[in-house]
Amino acid sequence: MRKNVQTQASNGIKVLVVDDEIGIIDSLSIFLKKSGYIFSGVTDPLEAIEKVRNEHFDLMLLDFIMTPIHGDKVVEEIRKFNKELYILLLTGHKDLAPPLETIKRLDIQGYCEKSDKFDQLLLLIESGVKAIKQMNTIKQINDDLKEANEKLEQAYMESIETLRFTVEAKDPYTRGHSDRVSEYSVLIGKFLGLSDEDLHTLKIGGLFHDIGKIGIPDSILLKPGKLTNDEYSEIKNHPSIGVHILSNATIFKDIIPIVKHHHERYDGLGYPSKLKGDDIPYLARIAAIADTFDAMTSKRTYRDSLNLDFVKEEIEKNRRLQFDPQIADVFLDILNNHFEEIEKIQEKYR
Repeated sequence: MRKNVQTQASNGIKVLVVDDEIGIIDSLSIFLKKSGYIFSGVTDPLEAIEKVRNEHFDLMLLDFIMTPIHGDKVVEEIRKFNKELYILLLTGHKDLAPPLETIKRLDIQGYCEKSDKFDQLLLLIESGVKAIKQMNTIKQINDDLKEANEKLEQAYMESIETLRFTVEAKDPYTRGHSDRVSEYSVLIGKFLGLSDEDLHTLKIGGLFHDIGKIGIPDSILLKPGKLTNDEYSEIKNHPSIGVHILSNATIFKDIIPIVKHHHERYDGLGYPSKLKGDDIPYLARIAAIADTFDAMTSKRTYRDSLNLDFVKEEIEKNRRLQFDPQIADVFLDILNNHFEEIEKIQEKYR
């Protein structure tokens, strides 16, 4: 069986022709090279699949009736790993073409009857090339925009990180708090079986959940004793301040619910919105228990860190009151049976 014929031409468009008749390969080779295309031809449909897997082609001309598999099966395999290849199907007779629903399902861009004259085929190829160039232009524009947005988002992220470090640098007793809340939240999320996307949101949300404290006066934020009612009311503004800080950047849109609602309570007595039960965003409910756990197990100016058994009792006592009971049960399981995971996080930020 004859294999590949390949050359290079000036327009840079690579075309793969797949047909089990070597005469068709030879004819199209002459025709396409003369038209300025980079040509590659194979007679084995199984080899064609591997060729597309390992090389870049812009367009494929594919015979429908072949052995050992027909063209639709070739496309079906290729579409599992390549959604972008522009494919034109060649048929010996229009009655032998696959059903229209098959052509649509496999995203075959067109089909053409074989002929000694290639005028119609050339028109289809030229139309395909125009579409390919348009898609490449759009892809390049999207890539450039994505790169520009990523640079802008990175600059904004760095600015917010600076604010976060400024908050934590004020009080040595809360240093590392947001990092730990972030990691505890992700740990809980993993035990809950959440998606990678949700785990990423928990990670970023934990890091910035207290960013609004940058707007709280130091006299309140660093007060060693008990807060007055007015001072506590001021503290309760920090979620809303955090939302205001982060809302101007689209990269933070997914974490806004965590920042705004990590102090809501399951019984509806939290703040700022007094949301209750399942009305509280799910990821905020996870961050809430991570935040409370770190607050209880961290040393403060007015008290030492609380005993672990006492902390577990408080979590148990407050399931359905302060905490989502399902999340509380999962976290208690971590504390009781996987505490080494907690210790790794605590050791990291000592």
